[in-house]
Amino acid sequence: MIPFRSQPPTPRLREGYALLQQHDPDPAGLNQLLVACGDGPRSPERWQRVLERSTWHLVVLNPGGRLVGFVRATSDQALNANLWDLMADPADPCRDEVITALVQAALARLRRELSGCSISLSAPPEAVTALTRAGFVVDPGGIRAMGLNLRSRGEG
Repeated sequence: MIPFRSQPPTPRLREGYALLQQHDPDPAGLNQLLVACGDGPRSPERWQRVLERSTWHLVVLNPGGRLVGFVRATSDQALNANLWDLMADPADPCRDEVITALVQAALARLRRELSGCSISLSAPPEAVTALTRAGFVVDPGGIRAMGLNLRSRGEG
């Protein structure tokens, strides 16, 4: 297993922004963020299931208290950890800082709590720089990830 390379401390967000670990986001706020990032909304029931089945999640609130960043983790608690829904509001002036803070905080938490796990994630293109700085290798050895959309064409 390749250990994490030494990581810098989680960057500080601008004045008024808050990265929170013990905050249950509202499904409507999560959907606003998803839609702003170009994805479709999820039902409140689905968000509830997703959050219940996640090991943990992190949120970033802007100075007005609005959700502008999110990431969640799942794990089998033995070999694998996965980061999902890494997103930051494209309209927020601190978007790059929010993504960097989420990546660094998520990796720090994984190192503390699940140090033996390999980590996979699905991330938007704007997160590649932050992920590379954190030690991720994009497509190592030409490996490409694939996903399967389980919704039928008629579902929303």
